[in-house]
Amino acid sequence: MAGGLAQRLGCGEKSCIDLNGKPLISYIIHALQNAENVGKIFISVTKATPLTKKLAEEEYPGLHIIEAAEGNYVGDMIYSIKEARVTGPVMVVMCDLPLVESDVIDDVIAKYDTCDEPALSVYVPIALCRKIGVRPDTVFHKNTKLIVPTGINILDASDINNEQPDYNYIIDDLRLAMNVNTQEDLEKCKQMIAEKF
Repeated sequence: MAGGLAQRLGCGEKSCIDLNGKPLISYIIHALQNAENVGKIFISVTKATPLTKKLAEEEYPGLHIIEAAEGNYVGDMIYSIKEARVTGPVMVVMCDLPLVESDVIDDVIAKYDTCDEPALSVYVPIALCRKIGVRPDTVFHKNTKLIVPTGINILDASDINNEQPDYNYIIDDLRLAMNVNTQEDLEKCKQMIAEKF
């Protein structure tokens, strides 16, 4: 999902923000391309993100680009999945997770394969966010734990119009806690990369 602006970052399209000489979106694309069990990769853009669309066309010509309606995240996600014409499981990933690597993607897919639920949502314990000094936008209280959604989900594309029961996969991994939303997050991410976490 790469259709949003970096309003809190204050520097244009989030996907194109420079992180150590590379656009933010390139990190998650690299992770998906190197994962063992990812098939086609679709990049969902909107009219608000023309630079992201241009970047994807020039740097990743083998990937599929879908221009969503620029309504809201959920609406654009549903539209994009329908436009992709996929059936069965589809992984939805936000573009602002630069520390996620292919082993994390493969682990999430492997976990999904063992679940009975049609969907899976990935969370981190709030303690991880506190440990690296980031403030999450959303926190859930589940089974006596405070957990934070990471922006990685697997859904059944065949039933995308309906709310799907999901398995809450809680992963204790600092890489998933680093979601870039503010200038402070960006600087913290650069520091984590420099210090190799």
